Amino acid sequence: MRSEDGCAPACSVQEVVDRVAGKWSVCILVAAADGPIRFTELERAISGISRRMLTLTLRNLERDGLLVRTVYPTVPLRVEYRLTPMAMELHSALVALTAWAERHRADVAEARRRYDDRATSS
Repeated sequence: MRSEDGCAPACSVQEVVDRVAGKWSVCILVAAADGPIRFTELERAISGISRRMLTLTLRNLERDGLLVRTVYPTVPLRVEYRLTPMAMELHSALVALTAWAERHRADVAEARRRYDDRATSS
């Protein structure tokens, strides 16, 4: 059975998971969890993200209903981003995921090294 947009239900779920589980999306959602955050604060908090990628990811997260963008009419303009209630619900899962990754990153690196050693010696 297909939805109105022509996708099977699993496709729609995969699309949402792909968006929220993306490298930069996770970083932004975790960084914005403590309240409103400005673009430059996000840029400083997320190592390795380009301005263009940050802009694109913020737009996508806003479009998906995970971020609210507020523009204050000051000179210069002040723009803040905050999580929506839907994103706050997602946040606990992302914190668990990032904590797991932090705890096991050395284990994953070691497993890759062992695998690569076996693959090159075969």
